[in-house]
Amino acid sequence: MGPGNDTHISGFLLLGLSNEPELQPLIFGLFHSMYLITVFGNLLIILAFSSDSHLHTPMYFFLANLSFVDICFTSTTIPKMLVNIQTQSKVITYTGCISQICFSTLFAGWDNFLLAMMAYDRFVAICHPLHYTVIMKPRLCGLLVLVSWIMSVLHSVLQTSMVLQLSFCTEVEIPHFFCELHQMIQLACSDTFLNNLVMYVSAVLLAGGPLAGIFYSYSKIISSIHRISSIQGKYKAFSTCASHLSVVSLFYFTVLGVYLSSAVTQSSHAGAVASVMYTVVSPMLNPFIYSLRNRDIKEALMRFFRMAAVKGTSVLLVVKKCPNCRAQSHNFCSS
Repeated sequence: MGPGNDTHISGFLLLGLSNEPELQPLIFGLFHSMYLITVFGNLLIILAFSSDSHLHTPMYFFLANLSFVDICFTSTTIPKMLVNIQTQSKVITYTGCISQICFSTLFAGWDNFLLAMMAYDRFVAICHPLHYTVIMKPRLCGLLVLVSWIMSVLHSVLQTSMVLQLSFCTEVEIPHFFCELHQMIQLACSDTFLNNLVMYVSAVLLAGGPLAGIFYSYSKIISSIHRISSIQGKYKAFSTCASHLSVVSLFYFTVLGVYLSSAVTQSSHAGAVASVMYTVVSPMLNPFIYSLRNRDIKEALMRFFRMAAVKGTSVLLVVKKCPNCRAQSHNFCSS
């Protein structure tokens, strides 16, 4: 069947990162490992925050939310890619493709807002330390996360509903490893002027706004650090925001690199390879950046594992000291 217009197309073909059959096992192993590291590393951050009262502060509250979003972001795209490689299939249904657009847009936007909130938290902590506890109350932090969630959901619903209005050709190949919004708009057979307009305007507002807030916060932070007289005081103040600055740089530089590489090379495949940086690599490295440079998180994780080891040892001792328990367990298993 030749190409034609069909609003109710059944599915698409995800071409992935490479068409070479001999590279598929390598790609599968690499992305499978990166996905597991991402999920495990970010889960550790969430466990450290939830299990240790010392980390119940605004900075770690935002960090735990960021870890949750990173898990969801990668889980939106990577599992389907791994399944396609394993089954040697490139097909993704129309519903699955729309779902990827919806959730990837949602979590990417929420990630963007959370980075801005963390910058604001560091701005208050360094520039207004005496008023930090008064300004950064738990109620305000929860409200900021809720508002950012609502805005991300509304943006995702808007973009997804506009994609649903497009007509696609009956034979559509997506030169990417997931259904990315920009790629989908380019592949549409119907008029996409309004879609492109909304996409670029929302990018300026919802990505440029938080980025401007981050720049403003760090300009004030640098100014405040510069006024500190002692070298030790400057180092201590800067060390409190070094991890966040590293995460922000990694996220925005990789996103910027994706769009610059796509604009320069005019290659969709090059854009797909470059997008791996912000969709996979950045969420994977975030836990390492925070845990390796943060003594509080390392100590919280050590306390968590020690507590888990103690509980496990206690259970084993109870079982060893209770012959009836072992006998009952054996009879239960035998039955």
